[in-house]
Amino acid sequence: MTRPIIILVEPQLAENIGMVARAMANFGLSELRLVSPRNGWPKKGAHSAASGATHVLEGARLYDTVREAIADLNFVFATTARERGQMKRVFAPDAAMKEAQQRLGAEQGIGILFGRERTGLENDEVSLADAIITFPVDPKFSSLNLAQAVLLVSYEWYKLATGGALPFEGGRISPPATRDSVTSFFDYIEAELDAVNFYPEDKKPIMTRNMRDIFHRLEMTEQEVRTLRGAIRALAEGRRLRKP
Repeated sequence: MTRPIIILVEPQLAENIGMVARAMANFGLSELRLVSPRNGWPKKGAHSAASGATHVLEGARLYDTVREAIADLNFVFATTARERGQMKRVFAPDAAMKEAQQRLGAEQGIGILFGRERTGLENDEVSLADAIITFPVDPKFSSLNLAQAVLLVSYEWYKLATGGALPFEGGRISPPATRDSVTSFFDYIEAELDAVNFYPEDKKPIMTRNMRDIFHRLEMTEQEVRTLRGAIRALAEGRRLRKP
């Protein structure tokens, strides 16, 4: 048990179970336990809602009671949107996953209980947990659907486990332009602007500096300089070709 285990208590709709599997797979969780799903298991429609996360569904384990589902675990969180009057530690999802990571590092099994779509967990089920996870939502509308709740917890787990690393970066493919290519570009565009009398004679120096500052702020790459130069060349040549 190297990752938290997601436990759904009496889930009703196959689509919700499928969407839970999808949310888990998005963020690196794979072990799903189902406690007395309505109309049994497997359910028609779960696989289509999972959008390819079939490995989570196919590995799901079925239990009759919450006690049986958590029997082999060492620490259990119960998720709830409302205060239950039980003296338990209450965690936000990010803090809960830090606690889970520490306990998993000590080779403890960690489970997270999620309740029914309409009514959530019963108080007796919450009482079986060691701590509570709740979500910082607008108190005027605190209801989350099942897959959303699982996704929020799974996201916090994966962000912690991966250090928040993104799958890709928006870095430059082309290297930054050299000063030589930039100043050559300035010479070219200024010559073309002179050719069409763009600058009022008394304002040319300040307008030239302003124009250069605009392009400097862009921190252009070599490719961008070539692209802009090519675009200006095409416009200039097109203008000359259109002359009678």
